[in-house]
Amino acid sequence: MDSFSFKRPHLAIAYCDSLAGKGIAHAASGLFLAGPRRVGKSTFLKENLIPEINQRDWISIYVDLWANKNADPGHLVIEAIKRAIATHTPLTTKLTQATKQIKIMGSIVLDFANPGLPDNMSLADALRLLNEITHKPLVLLVDEAQHALTTPDGQNTMFAIKSARDQLNRSDQTSSLMLVLTGSNRDKLTQLVIKKDQPFFGSEITPFPLLGKDYTDAFTEWVNRNLATHNQFTKDSMWTAFKLVGHRPEVLRQIVGRTAISGAAHCFTELLEKDANIWQSRLWEDFENDFNALSLLHQVILTELVNKGRTWSPFSDESLQYYKKVTEQSEITTSTVQAAIQQLRERGFIWQSSRGSYALEDDSFQEWFKLHAMQCPINPLGQ
Repeated sequence: MDSFSFKRPHLAIAYCDSLAGKGIAHAASGLFLAGPRRVGKSTFLKENLIPEINQRDWISIYVDLWANKNADPGHLVIEAIKRAIATHTPLTTKLTQATKQIKIMGSIVLDFANPGLPDNMSLADALRLLNEITHKPLVLLVDEAQHALTTPDGQNTMFAIKSARDQLNRSDQTSSLMLVLTGSNRDKLTQLVIKKDQPFFGSEITPFPLLGKDYTDAFTEWVNRNLATHNQFTKDSMWTAFKLVGHRPEVLRQIVGRTAISGAAHCFTELLEKDANIWQSRLWEDFENDFNALSLLHQVILTELVNKGRTWSPFSDESLQYYKKVTEQSEITTSTVQAAIQQLRERGFIWQSSRGSYALEDDSFQEWFKLHAMQCPINPLGQ
């Protein structure tokens, strides 16, 4: 069986034109793409956008900040830049493999045995060096960029990237450094652009376009080619199932696989939609069970975060009084709330930046919460 691949060349071309400052959408200051988890953002970057970048003879530097969650995100960015420099450095300038070092321009030594850059080199210097070595524009792609905000080094790296962009780019020339930052949570990614003290203040968040019916039509044709002629899926049922699972290709493929091997060819359509509904119901059930297992204070804190979003101030006098009123506790202190938020972070409900901004860890929880608000014991939406 041949593998299935779905390309989005027109979207990749449009984004590259935007990065270059051409076309209607102008993203010369950076392209910030936000979309839910598992909808194909990383696949698009690797299989569509980076090939288009390479086709234009630009240099792509890709780093996934979720590739190693134990590593500081700032270090991951720096190591990706170092690898790019090593890749494009002429072999005659490299030292022996055993040293795990390379010498560039006679005096600059990059050490791959230890993290970080030389003391006399900034991140902007490293990117400028790569630009000078290659004589080509650079595109730095940071996948799950919001994760950089969870550590001071990661936060500083974002400021360093912004500084590098400003230093390398001149208004009268083609950009030497273009930026693509993605995030699986819009509120988290927005933290990079919404406040004056954030590195990319004033930039726009672009919703990542979800895969549509053209994807499921192509997928249906591929699946059916590998099935008996009397065991076929319909394009409409595939599209319905895809919408039920939130436009997530991986989940759809799992459901299709289970349905196809069930042998019940006469009711493929019904089984497909039933399985998709079961998947969604289980997700909602997991959220409900997890939420109901929380203490009332935890529930109230989550309710406030859902309702107020970025304007939520968890330790204000107003918030503390609200917590006391709803929980009917005589005293709730700032330290009590801090401990509760930390517990919610550990349980995967709340995300926190290194500067104390908050967002839901999973956007899907907010969708469940608002759909089931009437059943919530603390009546969160005032209904």
